[in-house]
Amino acid sequence: MLEEIKYQKLKDIIKIYLPEDVSVEDVEQNSHFMNDLNINSANLVDIVLDVEDAFDIRLENDDMDQMQTVNDAMAIIDTKLKSK
Repeated sequence: MLEEIKYQKLKDIIKIYLPEDVSVEDVEQNSHFMNDLNINSANLVDIVLDVEDAFDIRLENDDMDQMQTVNDAMAIIDTKLKSK
């Protein structure tokens, strides 16, 4: 899967959980989910579940702990897809 397609797919998932004061245009690869995008921990769990479904992968607790930024999420998704 191409990087741009993966990034867009992830961005589409994230935009559902953005608070009203954050625009989807604010989502960048180095954006921190909580600090930059104001996504709370409950919504972060929902994002993880949606990522699992969208990419047909399984994320462990360690993966969730490491997923702080959009880039982190991309790296974890890449790793999981390669190990399938």
